Amino acid sequence: MWEFISVFMFALLLAYPLGRYLADVMQAKPMRSDRFFKWIEQPIYTVLNVKQVGMNWRQYLAAFVLSNILLLVTSVTILMTQAWLPLNPDHIPNMNWDLALHTAISFLTNTNQQHYSGQAQLSYLSQMTVIVGLQYLSPLMGLALLVAMLRALFLQPSQTESSEKKTWKNINLGNFWMDIIRPLFRFFIPLAFIFSLLLTFQGVPATLSAGPTVQVLDQSAEVQTQRIPLGPVAPMVAIKQLGSNGGGWYGPNSSVPLENPTPLSNVLAMIAILLIPLSVVFMVGRFVQRRKLMWMIFGTMLLMSVASASLTLWTEKSSLLANSALMEGKEVRFGADASALWGSLTTQVNNGSVNMMHDSASPLTGLLELCNMLINAIWGGIGCGLLQFFIYLFLAVFIAGLMTGRSPELFGRKIEVTEIKLLAFVILLQPVVILGLTAIAIAFPSLTGNSNPAFHGISQVFYEYVSAYANNGSGFEGLGDDSLWWNLSASVALLAGRYSVLIVPVLIAVSLATKPQAGESKGSLQIESPTFALTLIAIVLILTLLQFMPVLVIGPIADYLSVNI
Repeated sequence: MWEFISVFMFALLLAYPLGRYLADVMQAKPMRSDRFFKWIEQPIYTVLNVKQVGMNWRQYLAAFVLSNILLLVTSVTILMTQAWLPLNPDHIPNMNWDLALHTAISFLTNTNQQHYSGQAQLSYLSQMTVIVGLQYLSPLMGLALLVAMLRALFLQPSQTESSEKKTWKNINLGNFWMDIIRPLFRFFIPLAFIFSLLLTFQGVPATLSAGPTVQVLDQSAEVQTQRIPLGPVAPMVAIKQLGSNGGGWYGPNSSVPLENPTPLSNVLAMIAILLIPLSVVFMVGRFVQRRKLMWMIFGTMLLMSVASASLTLWTEKSSLLANSALMEGKEVRFGADASALWGSLTTQVNNGSVNMMHDSASPLTGLLELCNMLINAIWGGIGCGLLQFFIYLFLAVFIAGLMTGRSPELFGRKIEVTEIKLLAFVILLQPVVILGLTAIAIAFPSLTGNSNPAFHGISQVFYEYVSAYANNGSGFEGLGDDSLWWNLSASVALLAGRYSVLIVPVLIAVSLATKPQAGESKGSLQIESPTFALTLIAIVLILTLLQFMPVLVIGPIADYLSVNI
């Protein structure tokens, strides 16, 4: 717990000023650095024909969807033709279409679920353009949609009798292209540059040369030489951790010494995992000028985070004391405690990187990791974590209003039929997709290539779909996941989980923005209070437990009982 407290406090000290700076960047406030960054940004605006005018919801979402389609097509094309393209000194072959499609969708949705081994199936060009490129752009899109929702919900001019009547068409969400370009150059690239230098200092490779061939130590082995895969690893790992991405340059991810060589690099990575999600929470307070709302969000997330980390450390430690064989799958360099803490943080944030195999964690640790991802809003990914949080907030306002006998209102605007239909869609989509795909995969075991047919096998399949839907990307493994079934079915979960959480809260906010705003009174529901925060946490837990309790019982809970009885 001291390591968790130290990591969290250091991340917190950095996140508060970064959050305030990020709010100024997203609001396009005048800065001393404008003169420098305009030289970079203005040519891009000219090429894209970007003008400093606001977009309504149709224009904003159309730009978002169009950019995603173009990036998807380009990424799949590069992956399927990488053998014929430059920067391929190790002569990596082309990817199959289904694996290329899954990989592109996975990184486009900020999930980075890997059905491939990075060092063996991707050229340097593919790593640097498709993988690293999408690791920068996908979190930016989540941040842009969050900012668009905040503008709709909080920053619209008040409606008077003489002003234009508010409709869906005249709600200003800002400019999508500016919301992507400004934070890319002013926030993400500088941070990733600094972090990549720190990783290089710790020994993470950063080269375009082919990997060296060395003599193996075992002289009796059939193969006497081994190629050590290198590459520009440090820049990729930097944005992997900072951008809530998680996809590793190497297949075993951050358990590989070349990707995570020292205890210091391990701590730096955990700080990076928390840093920007924390910064975005503090950005909200300055962006909408509601500090109480910011502290309510922070306190709610912090309470869930501390509970999750404490339970994870306790379950893993107690299980290891009872059965030392559970060290299997964990890096001895870090030990069980640091591995469990990483596993907790990487599933609280939609990061998904691992420094141990989660399949080797104790059953109860796996249960907690699943719950973190099912909630998907403890800290969450960049932008999408807070959007998921607002989904819970809208639902909590509706339920609290019914419980107190009032019309549900949020900041003086009534939550009515349109908003409830959208909320019902996004809440019910999660169990339909995850449980539906899990049921099909378990009903036809030949599809899964599952390494364990017992209770743990159910956890393996369920974890894969939960991780895809939550845009997390970590896996229990033990699955033959580079297959047509897994690549296509996981792609369905990736798309459903990402775009529903990004788009639906924006639509709800736009709908609320068109309604007249009543002044808050003593009878108004006070959401910026500890009481409401506890109500919201209760609703989150009820949703998570009730919707998924049956599969959690026959998966990780039954696995725990079978091991310990």
